[in-house]
Amino acid sequence: MRIAMGTLIALLFGVLATPLTAPVAAQGAGESDVRRSLPFAAGETHQFDVRFGVLRAGRAEMTVGDGPRIRGIPTMRFDLTLEGGIPLARVNNRITSWVQPRPFRSLRFVQDLDEVGTQRFRQFEIYPDSGFVSWEHSEGGREDLPSNTPLDDLSFFYYARTLPLEVGDRYELPHYFRDSGNPVVIEVLRKDEIRVPAGRYRTIVVRPTFQTSGLFGEGGEAEIHFSDDRSRILVKITSRVSRIGSLTLNLREDPRL
Repeated sequence: MRIAMGTLIALLFGVLATPLTAPVAAQGAGESDVRRSLPFAAGETHQFDVRFGVLRAGRAEMTVGDGPRIRGIPTMRFDLTLEGGIPLARVNNRITSWVQPRPFRSLRFVQDLDEVGTQRFRQFEIYPDSGFVSWEHSEGGREDLPSNTPLDDLSFFYYARTLPLEVGDRYELPHYFRDSGNPVVIEVLRKDEIRVPAGRYRTIVVRPTFQTSGLFGEGGEAEIHFSDDRSRILVKITSRVSRIGSLTLNLREDPRL
């Protein structure tokens, strides 16, 4: 039994066919102004309890930091770690994304995976202005990008938090950095009020669908709860996993406290 980290986060969100710029930042704004306009900042940490059905299966953590300059471009760094699993199916994984804040687009994406005794390392170098992505793993390769504003698995989480997400909205995104995953479809389903270990929250519930297999593929019936406020913190994820049943991530501590 194998739970891929790519399955856990190969998601999420998109926009209509518009440029991926930070929507609340004024044109011509400086780097610091752009970062202040975003609903997240360096130092933010989300911590989650992970459950498969009724079984507690470990913990996950998402963090935001200041990244280095990549090819001379200032970046933000996003990390997602997952530790745990179930008997005979343990994982210890880290996913990292380096993003240019404006326009909001990925420049580097790394997966460092240790799943059920199998280790894999994959690093993608993304060149939006040149129109291609390259990698060294699996004998190396190169592909054309489907967009000059590409996003990877993890950066979708954060871009989604800048969107209006009004109930009834349907977004389509052709900007996933591997064309086989396009388009990502996002449906904003409803508002809800839920309790998780971090407390009680009013939430916006969305359903993401990737054109791939996995947790957020067609038929997974995934739902993501964002807080119904400007912060749009990630409160809960639910889905169904083949041969396991329900998978749930519940926010353990509020990142704003």
